Amino acid sequence: MLKGPAFRRAALAASAVLAVAIVAIADAPASLTGSLKAGRLQLKSAGALAFGPDGVLFVGDSMGGSVAAIDTNDRTAPKAPVSIAVDGLDAKIAAMAGVPADQIVVNDMKVNPLSKNVYLSVSRGKGPDAQPLIVKVDVAGAVSNLSLDNVKFAQVSLVDAPDSNPSARQDPRTTTITDMNYVGGNLLVAGMSNEEWNSALRSIPVPFKSAAPGATLQIWHDSHGRYETQSPVRTFVPYMIGGQPYVLAAYTCTPLVRIPVGDLKAGAKVKGQTIADLGAGNQPLDMVPYKKDGKDYILVANTAFGLLKVQADHIETYPVIDSPTRNPGTAGMPFEKITSVTNVKQLAQVDSSSAVVLIAASGAGPAYAPGPPVGPMTLKTIALP
Repeated sequence: MLKGPAFRRAALAASAVLAVAIVAIADAPASLTGSLKAGRLQLKSAGALAFGPDGVLFVGDSMGGSVAAIDTNDRTAPKAPVSIAVDGLDAKIAAMAGVPADQIVVNDMKVNPLSKNVYLSVSRGKGPDAQPLIVKVDVAGAVSNLSLDNVKFAQVSLVDAPDSNPSARQDPRTTTITDMNYVGGNLLVAGMSNEEWNSALRSIPVPFKSAAPGATLQIWHDSHGRYETQSPVRTFVPYMIGGQPYVLAAYTCTPLVRIPVGDLKAGAKVKGQTIADLGAGNQPLDMVPYKKDGKDYILVANTAFGLLKVQADHIETYPVIDSPTRNPGTAGMPFEKITSVTNVKQLAQVDSSSAVVLIAASGAGPAYAPGPPVGPMTLKTIALP
């Protein structure tokens, strides 16, 4: 699936799909860590996470309308295959943070590609007064807080962040940043903007100097039977299609859309191509592309549909969907439901054959947006199906 010189430079690539992230990190400017300055990092919130080169962790701060790059100083590779198993993770974080377990909300999770340690963005408390935390779970299962009081970091503000409106059905500021990925020297940041087309995908060069307005997106929303510009990308992955870099993005109710990375220029209005529909009444949470037995797949974690294994061979051949799908409500790329693992709230790739999942009961909201999960929370490694 992945081709070209960049793939061949990826010395750590164990599979074609895994090479996407590794190549992007390898192509990063060597000055990234050198550009970070020691000090106290102030965040209003901690949401979407992404890893760059040399163990640099990017943290999306939706309420602050900014993105931070943090040197985790975590670059030692594990000495053995990784198998993490932590029961009651919420209680362990709560004990460390000094609050009851039901006051811990995990917002995102990523694996450091160098050390294989797991990082989580966490809210200590709920509502506008919640405090952001970055938590590390090492390969031995030890839980610790990444202190932001004296770290090497850089921070950049998003000029197109939407204004806060606490009285809205959902404050648009909370979805300023919904997902992030580091790709070839740029940080791609999805979320909502203050532009006419609210759905945005920003490409921010690193090291940070400034962040131009993002490209804004229009997609055909199959379940709704219309073109939309107000729905944010919920999760996305970089993906090579026909030898060219794309973003494969998933939206609520649940279209999968391909977007050429080359189109993501500041201020551009970009029309994405819907190539699959996984069904209505659902919100995608995370995506992991991988190769198994010579075939390409994408594992998608969802609020209502659980884990779906989407067949991704010859992804360039799927026609664009631009008319409503009625019965059975799905179209495009075929998929199967994985029933061996349930109640997945976070999913992140460890290597070419395994992932780590955070498991908990669903919140009380509707299936497409159930709200914070209910503990106890379990963190464990699984084989990619």
